[in-house]
Amino acid sequence: MTDFISLLLFRLPIPKLEDTIRRYLAAQKPLLDDDQFRTTEKLAQDFQNGAGKQLHEELVAQDKNNKHTSYISAPWFDMYLSARDSVVLNFNPFMSFNPDPKTEYNDQLLRATNMVCSAVRFMKTLRAGLLEPEVFHLNPVKSDTDSFKNFIRWVPSSLSWYGAYMVNAYPLDMSQYFRLFNSTRIPKHGRDELFTDEKGRHLLVMRKGNMYVFDIIDRDGNLVKPAEIQSHLKYILSDSTPAPAFPLSVLTSENRDVWAGLRDKLIGAGNAEDLRVVDSALFCLSLDDESMRDHIHISHNMLHGNGCNRWYDKSFSLIVTKDGQAAINFEHSWGDGVAVLRFQNEVFKDTTEKPLVHPGSAAAAVDSASAVRRLQFKLNKELENGIQKAKENIDSAVSKLTIDAMEFKRGGKEQLKKNRLSPDAIAQLAFQMGFLRQYGQTVATYESCSTAAFKHGRTETIRPATVQTKKCSHAFVQQPGKHSVAELQAMLDECSKYHGQLTKEAAMGQGFDRHLFAMRYLAASKGQALPSLYTDPAYAAINHNILSTSTLTSPAVSLGGFAPVVPDGFGVGYGVHDNWIGCNVSSYPARNVHEFLQCVHKSLEDIFTVLDGKPLS
Repeated sequence: MTDFISLLLFRLPIPKLEDTIRRYLAAQKPLLDDDQFRTTEKLAQDFQNGAGKQLHEELVAQDKNNKHTSYISAPWFDMYLSARDSVVLNFNPFMSFNPDPKTEYNDQLLRATNMVCSAVRFMKTLRAGLLEPEVFHLNPVKSDTDSFKNFIRWVPSSLSWYGAYMVNAYPLDMSQYFRLFNSTRIPKHGRDELFTDEKGRHLLVMRKGNMYVFDIIDRDGNLVKPAEIQSHLKYILSDSTPAPAFPLSVLTSENRDVWAGLRDKLIGAGNAEDLRVVDSALFCLSLDDESMRDHIHISHNMLHGNGCNRWYDKSFSLIVTKDGQAAINFEHSWGDGVAVLRFQNEVFKDTTEKPLVHPGSAAAAVDSASAVRRLQFKLNKELENGIQKAKENIDSAVSKLTIDAMEFKRGGKEQLKKNRLSPDAIAQLAFQMGFLRQYGQTVATYESCSTAAFKHGRTETIRPATVQTKKCSHAFVQQPGKHSVAELQAMLDECSKYHGQLTKEAAMGQGFDRHLFAMRYLAASKGQALPSLYTDPAYAAINHNILSTSTLTSPAVSLGGFAPVVPDGFGVGYGVHDNWIGCNVSSYPARNVHEFLQCVHKSLEDIFTVLDGKPLS
């Protein structure tokens, strides 16, 4: 089914150059004063008529010769794999699971066993080509229905895609999914590599920094008996081996070139086979000995932990704490949130509706001591020093990160939709207002949008800081008494409509960020001097995303989060629910995250006051 879909997907369009320049300038306008804007406008128009025209034509020609993929796929992989910063805090995000509604199933051993079994079930369905296609519904009322699914099932495949597009239902690219399992990012000098070995049948389990492996798939390709998996995990949880003085896994948090050099030395010291075992494992299960105190503790633990009980290079790690809190931390180069969220939703649904082990289930009477192998690596003084240094580096990095969360309980999606406002637009507007209230300015803002409706699409950027949000924010924050309620409501409406337009354009591959990025990449790859559009300080500023934002709402997910992408930024994970709005925000010392959330909360209060028809005091 997934291969069939890839044949039917439209190719990611390259926007027209004049559209890209127009959108770029519209996004720059709220960030620049008049003189700066005139300079940037001139550079952008020169680019459109000169160097940009040639680069665009070359990009289009290159795209025509590579119909098996998208114009953004190779440059985007390259951007991730060539980055030399640690994947921790810089790239890997986390998404935590909601607790199992049946509280007795939140026991660490029980939950870990059920999640491992459900992960294998998902993998088997995926590899058999039976995973139901992922569909993005722009209008779920019309298309996310049983009657529509039946209609699509019986219409000839040559026509079914047109039927789907007619009701704004877009089948999504699922080419990333094969990297979910048996995959690892391997550090190499200058540029990392992605490694996948679908023959691996074993699970990598980490506890106290010790690493264990055992098979969870038998020789016939079937799931090992759940009671045996439970027995093996119980054995690991009761193993009294002390934490290693030099936990090897902390090296995966290092600068990529440093880690590549140390990995070469690890191989030289005779560890090649055990490293291959780690790399080819289906995924990593991290069993933590800590219980979680609150949401903030969960966020820190799932986003970074202490570096000793994670293999950050695995495509994903499933983390289960002592009190049964669970999350996924994933490496970002191979894929985006859409694939991981689908996996997380399926695992949550399967473990909560059809768990394979239960409270009181007896673990199988098997010899776990011989089935489970603890990996033991040969280390020399140089490697020990490298591990020690990596530990100091991650401790220093994470000590600078602050995370805080906020829940706004006065309203959410339901009330906003009644007012014909986009819930996402209002959340983004609240961030603009909050930042203006705190710092008195409008800054570069990034919202991630999936382009998986196209073959090998990745993401596009929505630019939520607009002329409309700037005007509205100034009215609410700096001149609340000057405008009538009706005028303020009209501004909210304008912001919502324009944000909705930007979102649709981005989802349809009609943003400007990826197009400009691809042309810049093309110029650099040919050794050309970068056109002056790219050396303009305004281009650097709009790509220095002080507000980096991402939203994922799902019945499976309780929290998601990531670190800021720049030292003076905020990392804003948020969700607009039926009757409340939640934010999980991170910052470094350059910004005050607690104050920011207070300002966002106040902004939402003001917005909902105006929606209730009341003036701002």
